[in-house]
Amino acid sequence: MLRRRTYIAEPKPLPPGGGRAVAPDELTECRRRLEREFAEAQFDLGGLAYEMAIRDHFRVDLLVRHAAKLQTLDAELGSIERLARMDEGGAAGTCPNCDALYPRGAAFCSQCAHPLMR
Repeated sequence: MLRRRTYIAEPKPLPPGGGRAVAPDELTECRRRLEREFAEAQFDLGGLAYEMAIRDHFRVDLLVRHAAKLQTLDAELGSIERLARMDEGGAAGTCPNCDALYPRGAAFCSQCAHPLMR
């Protein structure tokens, strides 16, 4: 009989700066740090898969654990890059429906047509 795995969602981290306004320098430094961590995690995952392949013994639980870390870093990096694009491009915010960036004064989201103004 197969056992069901239970996954517990980790709490989402606060944005850089803990919910306060973040200086562009802090955003750039955070982006660099996350890019470095992401590259290292990707390298480690590839090395782990290679080592398992040459031994012809795969441990899926280890691969999943490392891939989950990589996915978390990727999501954090994506949110930092969205913040940086908003700061650079003069975007007003992100759509509450699909997270696409929208410019100031937009009435509808260009991706999903969700109304942005009440």
